[in-house]
Amino acid sequence: MRAQVTRLCRHPVKGFTPEDLAQSDLAAGACFPCDRLYAVEDGPSGFDPAAPGYVPKQKFTVLAKMAAVARARTSYDEATGVLTAQAEGYPAFSADLRAEAGQAGFAAWLGDLLGEEATGPLKVIEGPGAHRFMDHPAGHVSIISLDSVRDLEQRIGRPVDPLRFRANLYVEGWPAWAENDWAGRTLKIGSATATGFKPIVRCAATGVDPVTALRDMDLTAALFEQYGHMLCGLYVQVTEGGQVAVGDTVEILP
Repeated sequence: MRAQVTRLCRHPVKGFTPEDLAQSDLAAGACFPCDRLYAVEDGPSGFDPAAPGYVPKQKFTVLAKMAAVARARTSYDEATGVLTAQAEGYPAFSADLRAEAGQAGFAAWLGDLLGEEATGPLKVIEGPGAHRFMDHPAGHVSIISLDSVRDLEQRIGRPVDPLRFRANLYVEGWPAWAENDWAGRTLKIGSATATGFKPIVRCAATGVDPVTALRDMDLTAALFEQYGHMLCGLYVQVTEGGQVAVGDTVEILP
């Protein structure tokens, strides 16, 4: 069963703007490249860089907590470490996020933007080594089936921007919701191979329009009302590295 990759995205700072890619190299046992490298604590999270471990998303500035995060438009230069951020009505920000001064500067800029939505203090933290601030500690790469999203749109009678689901790969060509049964199945993703880990349980982040930054839908409730579950998407774990590009095939192997 085959689908085609229509979009590849990374999210260098957890909760913030997805960045489109033409292609990416997937490594065995690793998360999607340059994805969730940084996170912004909303008050102390308990994260220890000397012994990095999973921290729940509610400890960070994420859409599940505060819709205003979507007002920021960010982009990250992996080669230089420079993050740029813009928001209507605020001065643009640009600094090296690998440096303490850059992290403190972005936290201050973001504090002005979020205002009372943040409880703070805000602090940018970086994942040491291979650690990434994923929503699930073993959810290394996420895939959204656009056919499932279209089926949901038809059920609720209104458009749903797939970017609400903040995935790494967006694919089309699978039967709607077939991916919910693919835990343990082998997938060929471009020239890489992966194993289905688990369907993705959605949260309140999906209720925020990524363009308007308004919390205008309750998609978790809609999923449950229409299907009896709150799933949309599939986590996979890469078992053999390789490259994936927009236009490539994603195939479920027998």
